[in-house]
Amino acid sequence: SIQRLKLKRCWLKRWLLTWVPVLSWLPRYSIREDGLGDLIAGISVGIMHLPQGMAYALLASVPPVYGLYTSFYPVLIYFIFGTSRHVSIGTFAVISMMIGSVTERLAPDAHFLVNGTNSSSGFYINEAARDTYRVQVATASTLLTGAFQVVLGMMRFGFVGTYLSEPLVRGYTTGAAAHVVISQLKYLFGVSPQRHNGPLELIYTLVDVCALLPQTSVPTLVISVVSLAVLILVKEINSIYSRKLPLPIPIELLVIIAATLTSYYIHLGDIHQVQVVGEIPSGLLPPAMPDRGLFSSLVGDAFAVAVVSYAISISLGKTFALKYGYKVDNNQELVALGLSNTVGGFFHCYSVTSSMSRSLVQESTGGKTQMAGAISAVIVLITVLKLGALFEELPKAVLSTIVFVNLKGMFKQCADLPLLWKTNRVDLLVWVVTFACTLLLNLDVGLAVSVTFSLLTVILRTQRPKYYVLGWLPGTELYVDAQTYAEAKEILGITIFRCSSFLYHANAELYRQALEEKSGINVNKLLKHKRKRIAKEKREPAFSVNKETEFARQCGSDPCTDSASVGQSECVANGNVNWGFQDEEDTCATSTRIHMSSQSSTHSVILDLSTVGFVDTVTLKMLKNIVRDFGEVDVAVYLAGCQVCVVQHLEQGGFFSEGVCKSKVFPTIHDAVLHCLMLKGRELPSHQPIQDLTCVTKL
Repeated sequence: SIQRLKLKRCWLKRWLLTWVPVLSWLPRYSIREDGLGDLIAGISVGIMHLPQGMAYALLASVPPVYGLYTSFYPVLIYFIFGTSRHVSIGTFAVISMMIGSVTERLAPDAHFLVNGTNSSSGFYINEAARDTYRVQVATASTLLTGAFQVVLGMMRFGFVGTYLSEPLVRGYTTGAAAHVVISQLKYLFGVSPQRHNGPLELIYTLVDVCALLPQTSVPTLVISVVSLAVLILVKEINSIYSRKLPLPIPIELLVIIAATLTSYYIHLGDIHQVQVVGEIPSGLLPPAMPDRGLFSSLVGDAFAVAVVSYAISISLGKTFALKYGYKVDNNQELVALGLSNTVGGFFHCYSVTSSMSRSLVQESTGGKTQMAGAISAVIVLITVLKLGALFEELPKAVLSTIVFVNLKGMFKQCADLPLLWKTNRVDLLVWVVTFACTLLLNLDVGLAVSVTFSLLTVILRTQRPKYYVLGWLPGTELYVDAQTYAEAKEILGITIFRCSSFLYHANAELYRQALEEKSGINVNKLLKHKRKRIAKEKREPAFSVNKETEFARQCGSDPCTDSASVGQSECVANGNVNWGFQDEEDTCATSTRIHMSSQSSTHSVILDLSTVGFVDTVTLKMLKNIVRDFGEVDVAVYLAGCQVCVVQHLEQGGFFSEGVCKSKVFPTIHDAVLHCLMLKGRELPSHQPIQDLTCVTKL
């Protein structure tokens, strides 16, 4: 019983350390080694959270204070459950935009028009009711997003992010950045374009903004231009002198403070009709359950946000983990992000993910653990409790300029195109199609189409793999593509066949066709001739020998290489010894040069299945047919390089129950070749091993 109790304690400890990673590193936290770096990084990132949180809240179409809530609660949850030491969880432009597209679709301005005498049209928008409902939509979507992520993480589905390849993610975020830019133009110019939904909404919105340019608010435009100029200039200084500056200049916070003071003293909101942030309540709101009635209309959007936010976060986390030599758990990251969103949904937050700009600042300023994230959350908390009301006069145009400047890194991803053109045209096509779909369609439909297209490219590439006939490198046990390496020798009578991809139902038939083409063995033609020969032998038994000779001649055989024994005796008679493989310097082999194209010269086919990880029913049936049909034309088929799971699949499918014994399965190609030669009384010659393989390639 004591032993069982110890085992239970060990299991419980291991379980806690796995699902609550903070327990594994916090007790060993060194204030002397990590404290100062985390403190500086936490303050720097906390200062960045303030302007970005309020700015990105505009993208989510919720009041700015909810961006501050989103920069507090999820950060603390990730501090407890996250496994990355450097990422900064919180608001992010693309995710905020995805939430904003949902909130504006379900809560458009047109649903909140009320009668009023202070408007030329007789109606005005009840902004308080609209914003309240939009917060309900955003929190419900966030809760549902977190639930998806937690369930997928608990079910060990952390690999789901791998279906979003890097070209797809970068093309998608670049397209989403274009959506962000167009959506913020109304704040830069102080106009109110009509809200559009569905395909081509970006084009329609841009057309509306251009049509409203004559109504531009000049004070708003001046504020936007000045803020943009200052932000761009100082950020360039931060970038150029990043190694010399102990901390980056917090220009975003400084611009917000300057703009707020200017707006307060010259009354931009009251006199010049500049849109300002408005009331920011002090303190934290109590937790509340989001409207569950909205869940049914948010399922698709929430799942899209769940996948995209996880893909962004795990790719950034793995980048830092690789750089600093620690491990990031895919499934635990999915759970941590899901809990951050789930808890945030109860505390009036919208969906979060890792921010590249804040993460880079956290890493560059000396942050070594998620203690920096906890410190940044404290900075946000102080602002929400005591300083939030000071930003009520902040012009919204300043927040939009902050969004604009922070999108610079996303648009730099367009530099991927020349590199992808040189390295991989298929990935380039995925990038371009994803960007175009995201640009022309809305964000959720664009993502679905992009993922579908990306998967189709994978399927098409597996359907059209490359096929090789392998040759032996003398003096080694290596077998390589005979067309690529000049020193590779094709062994007479043996065809070694390899496919560059795995086998499954989509390419099984193509595999057989390529085998017949590469080996030069037309099974159907040979079987047809064989049946005719048998029929004639039955009718004319006296002429069977002559018919057999005629059949061999019709199939293209050569007296010098008609069989292993005949070929060897003929070559010896000509003064050349046949060692059992083709050599360009061999007189007899050069004169005939059959390359396995003469069906009668090939007695064995070795299928290299080292690239195969599983065998489905179609592939199993195809392999059975190959063994049976080639056997009927006196060509033995052997399998080499099979993994254990492949052999098990063959056993379960009855592959070895139809006259095929396991002795035809070999662990390596070399073993199969030696077996085939032994049956013919031959062996491989002795050669000096090749010292440098690269110098003998034909390429």
